[in-house]
Amino acid sequence: MKDIETIDTLNQITVDINGDVGSPLGFIAGGFHAGLRRKKKDFGWIYSTTAATAAGVYTLNRFKAAPLKVTEDSININQTLQAVVVNSANANSCTGDRGIQDAKDTQSWVAERLNIEPHHVGIASTGVIGSFLPMDKIKYGVDHVLQDSFNQSDYFNQSILTTDTTTKHLSVKVDIDNQTVTIGGTAKGSGMIHPNMATMLGFITTDAKVDSKALNQCLSQTTDHSFNMITVDGDSSTNDMVLCMANGQANHHSLDENHPEWQKFVYAINYVARYLAQSIAKDGEGATKLVTAKVKGAIDIHEARKMAKSIVSSNLVKTAIHGEDANFGRIVTAMGYASKYIDPNATNVKLCQVSVVKQGMSVAFDEAYLKQQLEADNIVIEATVGDGEGEATAYGCDLSYEYVRINASYRT
Repeated sequence: MKDIETIDTLNQITVDINGDVGSPLGFIAGGFHAGLRRKKKDFGWIYSTTAATAAGVYTLNRFKAAPLKVTEDSININQTLQAVVVNSANANSCTGDRGIQDAKDTQSWVAERLNIEPHHVGIASTGVIGSFLPMDKIKYGVDHVLQDSFNQSDYFNQSILTTDTTTKHLSVKVDIDNQTVTIGGTAKGSGMIHPNMATMLGFITTDAKVDSKALNQCLSQTTDHSFNMITVDGDSSTNDMVLCMANGQANHHSLDENHPEWQKFVYAINYVARYLAQSIAKDGEGATKLVTAKVKGAIDIHEARKMAKSIVSSNLVKTAIHGEDANFGRIVTAMGYASKYIDPNATNVKLCQVSVVKQGMSVAFDEAYLKQQLEADNIVIEATVGDGEGEATAYGCDLSYEYVRINASYRT
């Protein structure tokens, strides 16, 4: 496999499918088996050789986990991080004051080891909810942070996984002020995925120099277009978080909305986030197909998002896709209860590029041909619901028997 997958000539980015959070200048990532899991790596780190401007987006679940609270409070002090550590197998959620203290202790241990400020350390956890962290194992993991033999970014990519079947990562390069800027990303997520973040963690690093306010706005908007537009099973977790670190080691003028190449940077970071989001949806627990729903013609983007999300969230749509059944009625039903502004008489639907609904009515199509198209791994649903300017794309997956098996035995 070639390292470089594509060169986007229109937007002037180079895509590296083997890249990740360790790709930008000054970033080191690694992972270690600290003993939280039986055999697999379960403790990972990202470190910047210089302090980085930081931004975060967090779960809307009211039961926000302890590491998220601690990380959010830390970033709010001066929008800076220099390191992030992540453990899998234990979410440190629903753990009360002890969970908060455990997260803070982890921060302090990492800060002492790296000789940095505790509030410059981000903390993330993923795994089973309701158990206290085994702090002896967390300390053991911290004691191995930045050891040369474990400083391999793919070790980090592996260490954050739970029920995922594959690692999820990418990097892109873009020229800013005639200097090469790299943006890398790594994510995890397979189950409990739903818009407004779920059991998913996303980490984006860049050697770009970015104004803190601009970075925060960029990450928020990027998340709305990517991670918040995916669903696997409709459950929202307590531990979702997307963090972005920009250490400024690329030699260019500081980026903000007034920089002439700001939109080029925004496009590049959106590219990384969307790729990671699609990878999460495709790797849904028990999933066999990636489902993409594109809605256009809505009165605004908010209504378009509602309908697109509703399609990929519908269990009836998901099971029909798994069964390779062209049951378009489930698609229009999902849109119909999602938005009161949809115009049935102006609604057209295509399934795998085959027209199945025109002006709100079913149309004749070749059932055998469409069933054959539904055997593909990537299924695209396109809906036009009027002549408005709102459009959105959401990502999901099919719902299989394997999903039930995985989640019926998750703690065993």
